[in-house]
Amino acid sequence: MRPNLMNCTLGFGGALLLSLALVGCGGDDQQSAQQGGNQQQKPPTKAEVMEVEAHDVSLSKEYPAQIRSNREVTVMGRVEGILEARHYREGSMVEKGDELFTIEQAPYEATVKQRQADVQSAKAEVYRAQRDAERYQRLYNQNSISQQQRDQAQADLRTAQAAQAQAQAALDSAQIDLSYTEVNAPVSGMISLSEVNVGNLVQPPQELATITPLNPIEVRFSLPADDAFSLRQQRQKEDEGVADTAILTAPGTESASRDALQLRGKLDFLGSRVDESTSTVQAEAAFQNEDQLFLPGQFVRVTLPNVMRYDVYAVPSIAVTEGLKGPQVFVLDDEGKTETRFVSLGEIAGDWQIITEGLNPGDRVVVSGIGSISPGDQIDAQPFTGKVPKPQNNAGENPSQEPDAQGGEGVAGAQRDAQKANGGQNGAN
Repeated sequence: MRPNLMNCTLGFGGALLLSLALVGCGGDDQQSAQQGGNQQQKPPTKAEVMEVEAHDVSLSKEYPAQIRSNREVTVMGRVEGILEARHYREGSMVEKGDELFTIEQAPYEATVKQRQADVQSAKAEVYRAQRDAERYQRLYNQNSISQQQRDQAQADLRTAQAAQAQAQAALDSAQIDLSYTEVNAPVSGMISLSEVNVGNLVQPPQELATITPLNPIEVRFSLPADDAFSLRQQRQKEDEGVADTAILTAPGTESASRDALQLRGKLDFLGSRVDESTSTVQAEAAFQNEDQLFLPGQFVRVTLPNVMRYDVYAVPSIAVTEGLKGPQVFVLDDEGKTETRFVSLGEIAGDWQIITEGLNPGDRVVVSGIGSISPGDQIDAQPFTGKVPKPQNNAGENPSQEPDAQGGEGVAGAQRDAQKANGGQNGAN
């Protein structure tokens, strides 16, 4: 009897366990079905969407450049002689007309006196010839002399007058040479070290010093042909004052409490031909250097903040992501779902990215919440505000940037999620 009872008991228990197992499997299948249904019913993702259309974009372009001073002057010794004196402090600022050097004057003063004497002698000869010509004219009128004698007297007068003019020219030349013994500054600016020491012989033409005007200064640089073309278009379409604005920046002059030194100036020259070897156009900008901090020969950066690109497609840079085949954006199809579109990138204009290929007029591009969107997602399209959203760090489970959003971004989001999880466990305990 017992064996039969035990067999019945085991049979009943086995049946019970089998039923429970089947119920468990059925529960898992039902739970999986519910989860699948929840995934299919995921609400559309809110995101800003912009419609692609061509418009003008302003670029800020920067170029390497070198400072020049187009009015720099080399002071030359123009007469021979011993350098007697230097009248300036090397490296100082000099004004136009200031006396710089004195070359020995005695030989040139003696020459001037000699030429003055020659002029006086020539004047006396002219006086004598004039008197003779007048007397011969009277005698000729009285038929006392021949016409040949009268003509000779007049010729002697003209010869004497020519000799006087020649003597006067020699005197003027001697006075010019004497003036060259005092070397004055032809322009205002900073003067260099002297190239000749006092007491040495100056032999013309010999460089004595260099004067460099520091205000204003000029900067020469090369523009890509495309930028030069855009500037010419811009000059024709609008005020040159906007197109020609230039900013000079000196790299390496910034500090912890101060930005790099800058000057604001104007583009005053744009070349008329393209260099065949570099495909660039020569340009020059002028800047007021009132503090005289910038020096010729210094390498700087020149920024043209208003270089236009006309009739181009552009999207916020955050809308562009890197796909397996290159740069891509999310566009909406007719059903409002996202699909990837591979694009070719042009220049960056601040927070905007110019697109050269891949987009067509009327395409709707997703421009916010890019990190939480996947291909095929349904999008609740919101109007584009025109403000470029900040890039998102999607390390957290919920990349929303709303203050009251659940979850969070990056490390901070993970910490908030962990705190909430710990709080839930404590409550359960």
